[in-house]
Amino acid sequence: MKVAVIGAGIIGVTTAYELAVDGHQVTVFERSGSVAAGTSFANAGIVAPGYVSPWAAPGMPAKVLRGLFSAHTPVRLHATMDMSTLRWLWKAWRASRLKAYQANRAAMHGLASYSRDRLHELVRSLNLDYERADGYLVLLRGERELAGIQPGLQLLTELGQKHRLLDAAECRQVEPGLSADTELRAGVHLPQDEVGNCRQFAHLMKTEAQRLGVQFRFHTTVQHLSPGAKPQLMHQYTPPGESLGGAQEAANSELASVVGPATQPMVMGPVLEDFDAIVVCAAMGAPPLLRPHGLKLPMAPVYGYSITAPLRHIEAHPDFGPRAGLMDERYKVAISRLGHRVRVAGSAEFGGAPETMNKWAIATLYKVLHDWFPGAAQNGKLQHWKGARPMLPDGPPVLGACGIPGVWLNLGHGSSGWALSCGSARVLADQVAGRAPEVKTEGLGVERLR
Repeated sequence: MKVAVIGAGIIGVTTAYELAVDGHQVTVFERSGSVAAGTSFANAGIVAPGYVSPWAAPGMPAKVLRGLFSAHTPVRLHATMDMSTLRWLWKAWRASRLKAYQANRAAMHGLASYSRDRLHELVRSLNLDYERADGYLVLLRGERELAGIQPGLQLLTELGQKHRLLDAAECRQVEPGLSADTELRAGVHLPQDEVGNCRQFAHLMKTEAQRLGVQFRFHTTVQHLSPGAKPQLMHQYTPPGESLGGAQEAANSELASVVGPATQPMVMGPVLEDFDAIVVCAAMGAPPLLRPHGLKLPMAPVYGYSITAPLRHIEAHPDFGPRAGLMDERYKVAISRLGHRVRVAGSAEFGGAPETMNKWAIATLYKVLHDWFPGAAQNGKLQHWKGARPMLPDGPPVLGACGIPGVWLNLGHGSSGWALSCGSARVLADQVAGRAPEVKTEGLGVERLR
């Protein structure tokens, strides 16, 4: 089949690859200039199925309210929240009831475990080499965190996730670089989990997809969908540095944004193109495309932050910094080792503008990094990043047919996009082919949101 994929984040790239593996003729449309340019650009990189769970959990509303006046709260409510965000929060509150949470967590965990297996299969079969490290350590600063983690430990046991509760000394054996000056009561070590460079992996998968014939059309915005047995989409290429509505002359010249085999010349104007299927992986770009056809997804941009910096003295002190992935349970901040760099990521900000950095969110990241690895980062070479996680109020993504003829969805992975990407892509490709996926998909369909 001739298939269009809208969006070239980690979800769109892996989806395009899996569809091409099945023999489809795939074209990817992306409004930016490269893959993984949005939410996938500088995320934490943690792949930990046991900790993939809905934010809408019992007790979460109370935790959010308690942290409203804390400078280092994990969740931030911006004063400029609109009504759609308030409705999203209300739906998330309803989804935090125990029965709904348990069902949503089961759906997400099953997909996350399957996704990790598929990730490892791809790495082996394609011989992919990217920045990664094995192991995940959850740091518990005090008695409050140790008491709060107990239900999670029981659930990890029930899910069959290998883990071990460590005392402070054992934590420092796993991560020798941890500062001795910061209070540490205990930790949870998950040796089978990992950290990896999501953006780097996405670029590798783009190359593999191109080898299978996938075409990538960058700087190309999809403006409209027309459903049907032969669904159509209207798209427009915009040269870098120009905005839509600029030069409209035909462009048969070199277009560096279009790469891959059998590259076709582009036209500098709206183009209507038909396909056999359209897969929407466009994150927050998806609701405006789907809304005219009666599908109103309750998806909100929940902003996360990260800082990335080179590590100091790698050659002389290899343990000067993290060995793999860590999570500070009190502040919900992840610290990741990516080659010779360290990345610190966290915060969940509702409302605000994508281009405006919250100084307190950044300050929390610096605090956590300094608490655990003081002096580890080269401060003069820091990269600050803010990205919008496309989140649904109950937690799981939506996979599969959506009721709009010819249109399929792979959306709403929120903060777990990297951890769920490879499995979601394989599930979607199986669904498009009419095959039963290898993992249960109950609770992942769009019908639950109607």
